[in-house]
Amino acid sequence: MKRLQVFIEKYAFGVCSHLGEKMGIASSAIRITFIYASFITFGSPIIIYLALAFIMNIRKYHRRHNHAWYY
Repeated sequence: MKRLQVFIEKYAFGVCSHLGEKMGIASSAIRITFIYASFITFGSPIIIYLALAFIMNIRKYHRRHNHAWYY
């Protein structure tokens, strides 16, 4: 079961685990809250999740390739 969780976290952007690490909350609690909020609000947290995943992937790309942000 743990291998499945690691696999899903790795390929599902890891948003919940990243938020859990940053806020000091168990990632399972964040996942449960996200699931309940998705059912209550008819899926609108999915947009927030995808936006966070997009931001995390861009940051990871820039850290990996050591690019600077130019304005």
